[in-house]
Amino acid sequence: MARKRTRLHPDLIGFEQEDTLHIPLTRQRITESALKLLNEYGLKELSMRKVAEDLHVQPASLYYHVKGKEQLLQLLADHMSSEMLWPDSSLPWQSQISSWGEQFRELLHKYRDAAELFQATIAVSYNRLRQIERLFGIFATAGFPDPQIPWMASILKNYVVGYVGEEVRLRTFADDGDHTQEQLSEQYMKVYGQLPKDQFPHVIRLAPYTTSTDWQQEFRFGLGVLIDGFTAKLTSGQPE
Repeated sequence: MARKRTRLHPDLIGFEQEDTLHIPLTRQRITESALKLLNEYGLKELSMRKVAEDLHVQPASLYYHVKGKEQLLQLLADHMSSEMLWPDSSLPWQSQISSWGEQFRELLHKYRDAAELFQATIAVSYNRLRQIERLFGIFATAGFPDPQIPWMASILKNYVVGYVGEEVRLRTFADDGDHTQEQLSEQYMKVYGQLPKDQFPHVIRLAPYTTSTDWQQEFRFGLGVLIDGFTAKLTSGQPE
């Protein structure tokens, strides 16, 4: 007796290719989605709901992996910290600090509102703490006393975050006003030029440098001032 042949329904042929496979929800997928949305909408508009919509899941599904927006922001800061390359340990400690500052600034410019994100969160995640551990290690190896090391690391971090925040603020201000940086500088020059010379002699004289700055040169100057101050503190041999 011949075996009865079973024919698949035409609609089922190739169903493996046509059917959308279910991709498990993970913290990594949530973080990647949040990073994309951060660049698209900015920190204030980022929400768990937007992330859920982007991943085509219910918001409640996210909370199994992420407790809420606060933890989501921690994950974003941790992911950003993981991208930091570490300076060559064979370099003098001043060069390592300078390299760290330059890289951190570049990282904060890579993601929208990153400076604000680092200000809004506390370092409690692995990769971010690893960066702090390494930064502490540079100062410790240089010979700074333990009580001063966290202070100097905080001063350095706050300088970079604050500087980038100012850069972003001024650029956003120009963009919102539909002006170029050059046009905005010209407007400020006109305002300063109308000030009474007897009351604002220094503001008027220094206006060309105030309204038009080389961001990279200014940043490196400020970073160098900090490093020079750290060096002077170390070589002075003053007590804590």
